[in-house]
Amino acid sequence: QVQLVESGGGLVQPGGSLRLSCTASGSVVSRYAMSWYRQAPGKQREWVATSFSGGTTNYADSVKGRFTISRDNANNTMYLQMNSLKPEDTANYLCCLHILPSNYWGQGTQVTVSS
Repeated sequence: QVQLVESGGGLVQPGGSLRLSCTASGSVVSRYAMSWYRQAPGKQREWVATSFSGGTTNYADSVKGRFTISRDNANNTMYLQMNSLKPEDTANYLCCLHILPSNYWGQGTQVTVSS
């Protein structure tokens, strides 16, 4: 059974940084793409970034240049380094493991950007 657990969220001031982690169990993540999504209250879930098994990464325009996705396959963990945070980045951040045709989701970690 695949399980994903996110951590690293919290309250940060505008311009600050956070690093989120997503640790997987029940599967070897190196074979699959993994993504970060986010969902703010009252809004649809929004794709943030994807790390493909071959090393390619893609980012939403809203985070490009500020966020960096990476993975430690030896520890079955994916990261999201978030710099220059803005209030509009406030959301619950969820990780997703793409074992097609299924997607596996964590519960999320809350990020709040506020002064």
